[in-house]
Amino acid sequence: MPPRTANPSTRQTELLEAAYQYALLHGLTDLSLRPLAEAIGSSPRVLMFLFGNKDGLVRALLERARAEELALLDGLRRPEQPVGLAVAAQEVWAWLAASEHRPLLRLWAETYVRSLVDPDGPWAGFAKGTVEDWLDVLAGCQPQAERDAEQGAVRRTLTLAVLRGALLDLLATGDESRVTAAVRRQLALLDGVDQADD
Repeated sequence: MPPRTANPSTRQTELLEAAYQYALLHGLTDLSLRPLAEAIGSSPRVLMFLFGNKDGLVRALLERARAEELALLDGLRRPEQPVGLAVAAQEVWAWLAASEHRPLLRLWAETYVRSLVDPDGPWAGFAKGTVEDWLDVLAGCQPQAERDAEQGAVRRTLTLAVLRGALLDLLATGDESRVTAAVRRQLALLDGVDQADD
């Protein structure tokens, strides 16, 4: 039976949100329907009925996590007045470094890795999709001439590499002040290169 997500019921929406909060605390790698259902006041049978199977539930949870990530990214899009890569990256880093976002970011890192080692599972395409999402948003933060220039994609890729590397360091160490100082330093260098190339 396919998951019933085209027009989710109120109950499906409530259970998805509860399951998402559970996944933020416990991750998805070892997700088991019975403990999840018990924790959110449901049953494995109901979850199977609403989401089709465990993979359907995992896909719905990944879509929910991605929606939160995309909400941040969409807030950076200002096509009429692009903020530039350095400013956009600083805004993104401030959000990434906030301690209240660590559960979501741990879930993101877990899913990113899972999509690389299990490309046929419910996480299929997650890593590639998230790279494309972020590069697309960063492109929208560049002035048109920079975006279209040959080096525009290189600058976006470097900016994303700085943010992703710093995020993994922060998740591993929790050393927000050291990592933030490094991010600021590297973004200033990237910004200097951008200005020198203009």
